[in-house]
Amino acid sequence: MADARGGGLERSCRPGEWVEAGGPVDGVELFRARLRGRPYGRHRHDVYAVGVTEVGVQAFEYRGTVERSLPGQVFVLHPDEPHDGRADGPGVFGYRQIYVAPARIADALPAVTGRPTPLPFAAPVTDDPSLARAVRVAFEGTPEPLALDALVLRLAEGLLRCGAGSRVRAVPPCRVDLPAVERGREFLASRLAVVRSTEVEAVTGLDRFQFARQFRFVHGTSPYRYSVMRRLDVARRRLREGRPLAETALAVGFADQAHFTRTFKAAFGMPPGRYASLNRTRG
Repeated sequence: MADARGGGLERSCRPGEWVEAGGPVDGVELFRARLRGRPYGRHRHDVYAVGVTEVGVQAFEYRGTVERSLPGQVFVLHPDEPHDGRADGPGVFGYRQIYVAPARIADALPAVTGRPTPLPFAAPVTDDPSLARAVRVAFEGTPEPLALDALVLRLAEGLLRCGAGSRVRAVPPCRVDLPAVERGREFLASRLAVVRSTEVEAVTGLDRFQFARQFRFVHGTSPYRYSVMRRLDVARRRLREGRPLAETALAVGFADQAHFTRTFKAAFGMPPGRYASLNRTRG
């Protein structure tokens, strides 16, 4: 709804209102807001905006009609489509959304459809739990390259499902280059640092979206998730050996201890300090 770069935001936030933006990173930008009234005048941007309403009801004039998005619903704004944004009522409306460059979606589509595919024109408001979850999960971690690739792939799949006036499209069977996927898996398992998409492409000979799709088909998870979990496996071993938290975080490729703690807790249900303490007690 909003233009995180400022276009269309008519006045500064009043008490109880806020906006929060992160990025853009490699064609992807995250944006959250809590607002009242009619904060956005008519404007347009050159990227997709894919979001989830979290609080209240938001309304926007779009393609000649007024659309309304309820909590939990997904909204999609197509590049270069004029729209505004406002609360549908006196209270606060809040949402989180992802801006993604059309070129990123275009690059991912052949991995989903198996052929060159025009950019999807999605319904402006829909109920799609999978796409809603993809948007929410994007805000839980640091935008590392493989995580962004996985996110863009999920967004591309969701945009196809939400195609205006069309039925859900069946996803074609996934062709798997097993030797290439295994080379990629071994490379991910060997690295304790952030892995870049270009590195994976060089190792596997597959483009990043083909690799992400084939890897999930074989291993049931994304390359990013696999990479993070292998790094956390090393971290657990180091913590059991009594290594300091800050040293361990750096050793397994996290920029700071806070990020490491959040990721560790999300994976294992407890912070790393507690994990280390329990292992010391057991010993």
